[in-house]
Amino acid sequence: MNTPELPSVLFVCVHNAGRSQMAAAFLTHLAGERVEVRSAGSAPAATVNPAVVEAMAEVGIDVSAEVPKVLTVEAVQASDVVITMGCGDTCPVFPGKRYLDWELRDPAGQGVDAVRPIRDEIEKRIRGLIAEIAPAGRA
Repeated sequence: MNTPELPSVLFVCVHNAGRSQMAAAFLTHLAGERVEVRSAGSAPAATVNPAVVEAMAEVGIDVSAEVPKVLTVEAVQASDVVITMGCGDTCPVFPGKRYLDWELRDPAGQGVDAVRPIRDEIEKRIRGLIAEIAPAGRA
């Protein structure tokens, strides 16, 4: 099967344990195979934030097996859209890439009650992103 090149998105936050994991999971869940998804952190944590795992499970998405990954130059170069979430100047910038900065509260150290509104805002932004870069025949 011959498929056109998929748009690719990289989500970056400092620890790759919260916001970027939720964003990557929502994009994978909602866009399926229409988008290539990566996430990474400039200083990755050892594990995904347990409150993030719980909040995502509430909406039917399991991120319990995800592992925070270190941000590499190769990951940025291989992505069409790079969405940063509080990594500041640590994210490498390359010409020809589209950069978006999503200002979102950091869920680190927060309970699930504090993570839910962050999760819901990320889902809203992901739905908008999908409509822009990988629209489907159905809404």
